[in-house]
Amino acid sequence: MAQEEIGRRVELAWLAAFYGPMLTGKQREVLAMHCEEDMSLGEIAQAAGISRQGVHELLTRAADKLTRAEEQLHMAARFRRMEDGLFRCRESLRAGRLQECEDVLDELIRLEQEENNGL
Repeated sequence: MAQEEIGRRVELAWLAAFYGPMLTGKQREVLAMHCEEDMSLGEIAQAAGISRQGVHELLTRAADKLTRAEEQLHMAARFRRMEDGLFRCRESLRAGRLQECEDVLDELIRLEQEENNGL
């Protein structure tokens, strides 16, 4: 499988972790088989009892819905920024760079305040 396809599946699974409840049950089921179980469209079609084209359409609609949700809400991007900042702060603490850690925390607090003000 091409690296690009693997990256796309990982990204879809990541977005589904945040926005999965917005999908239909069938979309979630097919997306999980595609991304998490690495099943082909034919395998999914057989397991789900629908056509290969139906699987393709469900995946396309699910991906579009997840992408649009992230474009509007930015929850996954926000989580990544926060997680990255916390990891950087932990590394700074371990290295005894307290000011660097405080700077990172200030940055995260500022981001949080800006995002909350935008609501």
